[in-house]
This record gives sequence, structure tokens and C-alpha cells, in this order.
Amino acid sequence: MSDALDTPRARDGRAPDVFRPGGWVPMRCYADDEEVDFAIVGTGAGGGTLAYKLAIAGFRVVAFDAGPFWRPLEDFASDEEEQQKLYWSDERITGGDDPIELGSNNSGKGVGGSTVHFTMLALRARPEWLKSRTQLGYGVDWPVNATEMTRYYREAEEMLQVAGPLSYPWDPSRPRYPRRPHELNAPATVLARGCDRMGIPWSPTPIATLSSPRDLAHPCVYRGFCVIGCSTNAKQSVLVTWIPRAIEAGAEVRDLATVGRIEVSPGGRATGVHYHRSGRWRFQRARHVVVAGYSIETPRLLLNSACPQFPDGLANRSGMVGKCLMVHANNGVFGEMEEEIRWYKGPPSLAITEHWNYTDVGKDFHGGYLFGSQGPLIQGWAQTLATTTGVWGMRLRDQMTRYNHMAGFKMVGEVEPQERNRVELDDEVDALGLKIPRVTFGYSENDKRLIAHAVRFMRDTLEAADGRNLMIQEDTAHLMGGCRMGFSPSDSVTDGDGRTWDIPNLWICDGSLFPTGTGVNPSLTIMAVACRIGDRIVASARCGELDVRARTPAPLSG
Repeated sequence: MSDALDTPRARDGRAPDVFRPGGWVPMRCYADDEEVDFAIVGTGAGGGTLAYKLAIAGFRVVAFDAGPFWRPLEDFASDEEEQQKLYWSDERITGGDDPIELGSNNSGKGVGGSTVHFTMLALRARPEWLKSRTQLGYGVDWPVNATEMTRYYREAEEMLQVAGPLSYPWDPSRPRYPRRPHELNAPATVLARGCDRMGIPWSPTPIATLSSPRDLAHPCVYRGFCVIGCSTNAKQSVLVTWIPRAIEAGAEVRDLATVGRIEVSPGGRATGVHYHRSGRWRFQRARHVVVAGYSIETPRLLLNSACPQFPDGLANRSGMVGKCLMVHANNGVFGEMEEEIRWYKGPPSLAITEHWNYTDVGKDFHGGYLFGSQGPLIQGWAQTLATTTGVWGMRLRDQMTRYNHMAGFKMVGEVEPQERNRVELDDEVDALGLKIPRVTFGYSENDKRLIAHAVRFMRDTLEAADGRNLMIQEDTAHLMGGCRMGFSPSDSVTDGDGRTWDIPNLWICDGSLFPTGTGVNPSLTIMAVACRIGDRIVASARCGELDVRARTPAPLSG
């Protein structure tokens, strides 16, 4: 593992084979002074997906990631402490009325990004959310069409081989999921029992972990270590789906390569990226630059790239870079059950209800939320108990003896976009001399009403399922917004294709584009948006609207 953190693995014409221990796959490599078509900064749900879409279309692509290129079969251990290496733990300053915890709950560092440790929920946004201002009377509209997005959701679901129910209660007309659903574990049956008694629908969770074999990837063996990296490759993260196919199609992936600044010509066009790798700064020439560093690092890079032409940061003439940062409210309710649960077995959320995402009556708030069953690991649960209830020492040990009888739910709740919630630069710099981000966040009054409603309803549902001695946890998850797409350069950073208004060959492709947060986990939507952006770029190139070299599409072998 130490070599992954210290020495780039993807180099000299080869990259790690994530499916074979010690194996390698051929990888096309470009010289720094060779002008590529697209330099993509970030290889997570947005950047990794887009790298594949552009490479398969024949573009010359280099994708950069600040973190390692992991070999899951060798580098990942069933050890919570060891797997802390997956998270973005670089120094960041967080503040505001409700400061966000940063790290394992929302930030990954490595090829594949946060999907390497995500909980695999693969959920589509409710169609009306994409026109929430027009159709629901709150938030802002997305500059994309919900009907058009349907096929991109399907494309992402096929790549991830999502395992889900034959019929999904909140979208019964949709085609069946690529793979059969997973069997419910004990905590999922607790949610099902509670929802049945509350009179609301529930469903097996559509998740991106295999329920049957896929080539060299085995189906899930229900070890329960999903949130700290899957060591069997059952989890269909970007690292084992989009990235290997992007490399096969001709893309180069550079691990341990931190991009610190985007270079802009006197004429106002991006010309490439300055990146740090193997102990020195380098410069990669590119005809187009795509920023896909997620909702903190994307604004940070744009702001750190300020220059005489753009003194307030790149793509920031609207002043919106870094603004309208959003999270998901992720509060939880936990309780003790009479029967043995052993909630660590299997993926952590195998049953959910989206009732309050699709029901607009009986609310004192706008927006929505889902909640799902939970299965925290031992160390994580001990930390939750200590930080939530203040117990320590023998009292904590006593409560941990009831670990196998615990069950609970956590919400994924929509949060309003507010300009006061933002990412800025601090004067403090990191080890590479780059200004670190300062993150400010606070809930709105509507957010607080939504959270209160969710906590009450989860509590009632858990009590209906025979839970007792309930405990409430405050938490957040995910990051969205910060460089939102929109209809006008006056109040957004990019158009609906992720193309910045100010610099025509600078693009953004990640969760920072989200105009609103939606009430579901964001990964599938990020991938769907990336698939759409890829197709829009290809269409523009065909029309002669982009400065790119002649393309030779590269078919995949399988």
C-alpha cells in the first residue's frame, strides 16, 4: 500500500489492473508538451465518467487525480482505521452557523473519487426537482430536461449494473434494473416492518453492488465493509467501471497528480494545467480543460487560478464560483431491538422509503427526503455514541455490548441553495503553496423544518418497528453546488452543458454543477449529467464548434 501513496502507479505506458492482483493493463501516455484535447481534473463520478465518454469518442484525454491509484484486491483491508487512507483529509477550514464535517462522509482522495467509499445507493432524482421553481414553487430550475435525463440515468445504471427491485414504487413505469435486488438483511426488515405499520411504501434499495458475477468481479459477499472500500470488487465504483474502460479506450490517468492552477492565454482561453507529480511542478498542454474536483476542490482550483484577465478567479464574472454550496441533512435515529440484528452484515442500506420525496401534502416545508436502514461498523458506531451522547469509558463499553441488537435509520434530506453557504480561499497555504479552502455553511429555516419532520417521522417509524431507547444523531453527507449550471451568465457559472460562460474551452463536470440538492444520494445523477455532457461535447465537435483534432473512435473489446 505504501507505494500507492508515495509513487505514481499509472505511468510508463501501463496502469494497475484493478481485477488481477499485481496485474497491469496497457495505457496510452502523452507528453506534457503534447497538446491533448481534454485535460480532466478529477476522476470521480463526474471526471471518471466523462473520461470514458470522451475517450471512446476518439478524443485525446488525460485525467488527473491528486490521490493514489488503488488496487482494491490488495490495498483494501477489513479494518476501519486502515481505510482512513481513502478520504480527503487535507486541511480545510470549516465554519458558519452549522459547520460541515469534512472527510469520510463527503470527500474521497484517489482514482475513482468518493465512489470508492460511497454507500452505493443509485437513485434517480424526482423529475419535478429538475424544474423545482416552475413545477414545485421553490429553488431554481435546472437547465436540463428531465425526459432527456432518463436515458442518461439508464446509461449510468447499466455501467454500474445496479441491483434493484422488479418494480420501484415511486417510478413503476421504469424498465427493470440490470440486476436482481439483494436479499434484505435484518436492519432492512426493521425498516420494512416500521413502514408497513406506518402505512407508507418502502422498497429494497437500488444499489451499485453486484448481486451476480460480472466478468472478473464477484457478487457481494455481505462483509459489511462497504463504506471503507470494497476488497472484492463487488462495489461498482468508478475505479472498477468507468476508469478501466476509459483507459482501454485510450485515456491516460495520472495518479498522485495535484492540479494547482489552470493556465489562461491573453486571449482568455484555457491552455492547460499546472500539476505537481513526482516531486516537481509540470505543465500539460490542452485544448480544453474540464474541472471535476467536486464541490470544494473545483471552486478552490478556479479561485486559485486567478490571473490578470480574471482577477476574481476563472469563470467567476458572475461572482457565483463557490456559492450555493449544499449538503444533505443526514440525521439519524437509532434504537435497541429485542431480537438480534447484527446490522453490520451486508451493505449498510438495503431498504429505503422515498415517501416524503414524492408526497407534497402534509408538509410544513418544501423539498423532500428519504430514509434508509443502517449498518455502521463497530468503530464508527462507538464514535457515534461518544460524540452524540457523551458517554465514555465503562459506560461506552456497556452500551457497545448491545451493538448486535441495534437498528436505525438515516435521512438524506434536501437543503436549500443559499449564497451565504460558500467556498472561499483562506490566506493559509498547503504543502504545495496553494491557498486552502474555507467553507461556510448554515441551515435555512426551511431546512430546519425539513430535518425536524424527518427526525419525528423516523422516530415514529422505529418505535412502530418495536425499537426502544431511541437516540438521535445530527449529521450531514455529500456535497453539491458551488459552481452551478444555469440559464444565464449573470447567476450561474456554466450553461446546461457544463461549459463555463466566461471561458469557452473551460468546462465543469461534477456535483458542483447542481442548482439544487435533490433528496437522493448524488452519485448516479452526477454520472448521468457527465454522460450527457460527454454527448453534448461530441455533438458540438461534429458540428465544428470545438477546437479539437481529428478523432478516431476507439471501440472497446468488451
